[in-house]
This record gives sequence, structure tokens and C-alpha cells, in this order.
Amino acid sequence: MVTTIKSILIGLITFILILSELILGFGTLAIINIPRAIIPIKAFKIHLSKVSNFIGDLTVYGLKIIMLIMHGDNIKLIEKNKEFALDEWYMAMSNHQSWADIFVLLVAANYKIPLLKFFMKKELWWIPFIFLANKTLNMPFVNRHSKEELEKDPSLRTKDYENTLKSCKRFLRSPSTIFSYAEGTRFTKEKHKLQESPYQNLLIPKIGGMATALSAMPKINTLIDYTLVYKSDKRSAWNFLTGEMSEVKVLVTKHNIPENLKNRNYSEDQKYREDFKNWIESIWDQKDKDIENLKF
Repeated sequence: MVTTIKSILIGLITFILILSELILGFGTLAIINIPRAIIPIKAFKIHLSKVSNFIGDLTVYGLKIIMLIMHGDNIKLIEKNKEFALDEWYMAMSNHQSWADIFVLLVAANYKIPLLKFFMKKELWWIPFIFLANKTLNMPFVNRHSKEELEKDPSLRTKDYENTLKSCKRFLRSPSTIFSYAEGTRFTKEKHKLQESPYQNLLIPKIGGMATALSAMPKINTLIDYTLVYKSDKRSAWNFLTGEMSEVKVLVTKHNIPENLKNRNYSEDQKYREDFKNWIESIWDQKDKDIENLKF
């Protein structure tokens, strides 16, 4: 009984603190970005982008402190290569276990690389913080179409490609890290079985968004792969808030992007799509093995 009450209190306090931090951070971002709609000067927008990223990083640092106070120092970072820079452009990806992954990833990347800019499902635009992230931090909304939908209407590929290119151009204003959950959805045993995934611990990667972003971002030379392994099998939002998911290992691996994958057109170049797919799948093979080795 005492343990249950303690767990509820930790969950409620954590929720209030995180909510307050997000309101403060995004509230500030919303206010300082008001002039962007009425001042069309490029230099001003570039400066505003840098200021927004600074506030975004500061907000994430606040989340890091909250998680440290409420849940303890339970995020174990395992970095194969620690040579990162805040003035470079990166592409990043991760396996997807829970909606709480976003907090773990933001904390893991905080002040090591530029602020993570997540590709977000368009269906989530109605959530206030996600909407504000799109408007103030240039985190793009994307449509995710199945292979069957694309075969039925090939024009969807072109439309999504153009929309992604348009969003990615904003990343050129200041160093950014473009992030995508390659699996496209959270891992569950049911989804794994339905996909008949060849991987033991992962769903099949979807590479369209990342490949398109790379087409639009010639400054990106490095892919950072995050591998998350939680000690607990619980995955709900409440489990995260109470700290039941606080123990997690994060393996950080850098990959140099092959030259033959740069400056290519994902929408029109079938060979590029195939080459990019093979490259990501080779990373996924090793990632699957790493997860086995990282398990608690």
C-alpha cells in the first residue's frame, strides 16, 4: 500500500513538473516566434531559428534535471564514439519502444549534438506541444503511407517527397539533427508477428523520410543511431512518469554516410531507394544483435 501511494505521488509530481517545464519552454518559443509571421527577412529568420534552438535545448535540459531528481541517474549512455559537434548537421534514428522514448532521446542528445528535430505523424497535429514544436522548432509533419497505398496511387510518393523537401529547407538555417523513428511505429509483439519481421527485436525499417531528408540536406555527413533497451517490460505513459521505466541503456553509434547516397533523388531514383534500403538494413542487422547484448 505504501509503495503504491509513493508510486502515485512520484507519477503525479513528475507529470506536473514536466507539464510546467513544457508550458514554460513552448510558451516562450511561441512568444518569440510571433514576429516570424510578419517579418519576411531571411537573416532575421535565421537568427530566430538559432534563438529557438537555444530555448529548445534549455527546455530539454530542464526535463533532464526533472528526470534526474524524480527517477535518479538511470539512463546509461554507451557511446562508441564521443566525437560530436554542436555546429554540424546530423541525421539520427532509433528503435521505438514507447512514447516516452522521446524524453530519453532528447536527454541523451542534449548539448552533445544540435537539438533533435523529429519527423512527426501528421495525425498528431492536434496535440498542443506537437503543434508548437512544428511551428517554432520546424519539426515537420509527415504522412506515412503503406506500400499498398503507394502502389495504388504513386503520386503520393511525389507529394510526400516535395513536402519533406520543403520542411527540410528550414533546417538549413542553423545546425540541426533530423530525427526519425525508422520503424515508423512503436514495437509490439503483435506488430512484429504481423509484419513477419526478420529481426528478433525490431520491426522492419521504413527509410523514405530519412532518404528524402538526406536528398535535401547536402551538409549531412553522419548518421547517429540510438538503440534503446529498457529494463522493464512496461511501456505506458504512467509507467514512465512513476519511474518504472527509468532504467534504460542507450547505445549511441555513429555511421559515416556513404558518398553514393548523397545528392540523390529518392522520388525518382529507384537505385538510390534500393541502395539506401540495403544500407539501413545492414545497420538494422547489427542493431538487432546489439539489443540482445544490451538486455538487462
